[in-house]
Amino acid sequence: MKVIIFSVLVFLVSCSTDQDVIKIKGSDTEVNLAVQLAESFHHKNPTIFVSISGGGSGLGIASLLNGTADIANSSRSINAGEINLFKKEGERIDSFIFAQDAIAFVVAESLPIDSINTKQLAALLKGEQTEWSWITKKKVPVNIYGRQSNSGTHDFVRKKLKIEFSNRAKEMNGNAQILEAIKADDSGIGYVGAGYVTHGGSKGIKVLKIYADDGQNAISPLDAKMIAAGKYFFQRPLFQYYKAASYKKIKPFIDFEKGEVGQKIIKTAGYYPVLKP
Repeated sequence: MKVIIFSVLVFLVSCSTDQDVIKIKGSDTEVNLAVQLAESFHHKNPTIFVSISGGGSGLGIASLLNGTADIANSSRSINAGEINLFKKEGERIDSFIFAQDAIAFVVAESLPIDSINTKQLAALLKGEQTEWSWITKKKVPVNIYGRQSNSGTHDFVRKKLKIEFSNRAKEMNGNAQILEAIKADDSGIGYVGAGYVTHGGSKGIKVLKIYADDGQNAISPLDAKMIAAGKYFFQRPLFQYYKAASYKKIKPFIDFEKGEVGQKIIKTAGYYPVLKP
């Protein structure tokens, strides 16, 4: 599990009460953004410390349930089973959509493909097609790099494509590990949060444009205008879940995310503003 804790927190946490520390756990997609937000928040609120750790959306929600997190970052909606667990504990859960994300499908720069449609993508990821020669002139096996089943990104892609992943798919610990695997494998394909590609992760890889089933123009997950218009097939909200009873404690951080500084950090980090209804 990827864990990031500010050095100031490590140094001072022994003299801080639990009320001084906001603990955020969950989605690996959100972890780098959460760190940037928390660092800036602490500079403006020096008496409040924020600890950030990843590990997946499912882990974040489980940590919220067992009391080891104040906020669960999740790149998927909480499911019925999880809601029932909170109900059994007599806890009411609230949520906040603080940004939206686009999933980027990435391959090595040397692979002769620039775009793919969702039907082709589904056939590759579920193992129906196992060689790239099916859609390119390169006769090499398709190697799939994805996330574990507790990942919100894994769940989102599976549901959007209405598939079960091939049992040949390699389960990686996070977005950064997927990018490194693709850079080293010229026949690989993987999926990551677009923010990871736009901030130092693009060298040696290619981001595929996606055709949806309706046959419209292929769209890149890095096209902010198309994301703002809700046109990209693999865009999604990013959630933060919290116990209603803890709202007073976390409210300063939530307010910071909603504010001008927080929104600027979200945009510059490669994520997108929340769509207005």
